[in-house]
Amino acid sequence: MEPRTITLTVNGDRRCVAVRPNLTLVEALRDELHLTGTKQGCGTGDCGACTVYLDGRPVNSCLTLAVEADGRSVTTVEGLAPSGTELHPVQEAFIAHGAVQCGYCTPGMVMSSAALLSREPAADEPSVRHALAGNLCRCTGYTKIVEAVLACVGDGSCGAHGAAAAEGKA
Repeated sequence: MEPRTITLTVNGDRRCVAVRPNLTLVEALRDELHLTGTKQGCGTGDCGACTVYLDGRPVNSCLTLAVEADGRSVTTVEGLAPSGTELHPVQEAFIAHGAVQCGYCTPGMVMSSAALLSREPAADEPSVRHALAGNLCRCTGYTKIVEAVLACVGDGSCGAHGAAAAEGKA
């Protein structure tokens, strides 16, 4: 298959990359653009480890072909924070609440949590659990992850940052 050059905006930077038509977005991000924060988990859209924002909406990048991102905006966990020197409030909450263990699911959990809080800044526990239903974690049992997200609701710091990142402005 002949490679095709696509242009996409990744974490606010315009990037051109040659990809095979069957290359997934997660493979392009990790292997071609060297953004390894997004994890390749199941490859079937069941685990959520590969969650990124495509034009501000969370998607499983293992189910999205890279060519589908041509001309579009992609935000990865590396681009979620408002600057390169600080963490997004959801990331800070995950650390503060011990919601990180092996770390494999963390990028997807953080992206899904920030997306929820940008849409629903006053999310309650059932909303958090529903938003994270597409993300699997084999280590934490979810309690600390849910506590971390709810802590963001309590201090109100996550909604604005999540919205900015989803729009590619963080």
